[in-house]
Amino acid sequence: MAASLSSQIQDVLPKTQDTYYKLILAVGPARTGKTAALTELAAKHKWPRVNVNLCLSEKLLELTHRQRAIRVAGILNDTVRDENSSVVLLDNIELLFAPELAQDPLKLLQSLSRNRTIVAAWPGNFDGSSLTYAEPGHPEARRYPTPQAVIVNAGEADPPGIGPSGKVTK
Repeated sequence: MAASLSSQIQDVLPKTQDTYYKLILAVGPARTGKTAALTELAAKHKWPRVNVNLCLSEKLLELTHRQRAIRVAGILNDTVRDENSSVVLLDNIELLFAPELAQDPLKLLQSLSRNRTIVAAWPGNFDGSSLTYAEPGHPEARRYPTPQAVIVNAGEADPPGIGPSGKVTK
C-alpha cells in the first residue's frame, strides 16, 4: 500500500532538523494531492497553512510595481514569522514565480526555512536531480539542478528516503 503524501512529508520531517535549510517541497503538477496533504497536516498537527497567492496579492495590491518586487520577500517573511509555529505550510506559491516580482522562489523559500521548518507545495516536477517549474521557454520557467531541499514527489508509490545531499530519493 502506498503511503499518502501527508504521511511521506511527516516521515521526512524529523530528518530535516539537522539540515541547513529546513525546507520540504511537496512537488508535483496540479491535482496531485499537494493541497489536500497540507490541509491534512494542518488539521492533524495544528500547523498554520498559508495561501501564499492570497496573502501576497492582498498585501501587494496597494504598492507600486517597483515596491512590490522590493517588498515581497519581507512580506512573506513577516507572514511566516507571525504564524509563531515551528512548522509552517505554504500552499499556492505560483505568484512567487511572476516575472514582475523578480524573485528567486527557491532561494526565498530556503531563507524562510533557516529558523523554522517550511513545507511548501511546489507546482512543478523533480526528476531525481533537477527541480523545475513551468516548461522551458515560458516566462516563469525555472530549473534548479540539485536543489538544497528535501523533495517529496506527489503521486509516488513508495515512501522516499533522504540522500546525502538532503534530497529525498526512492
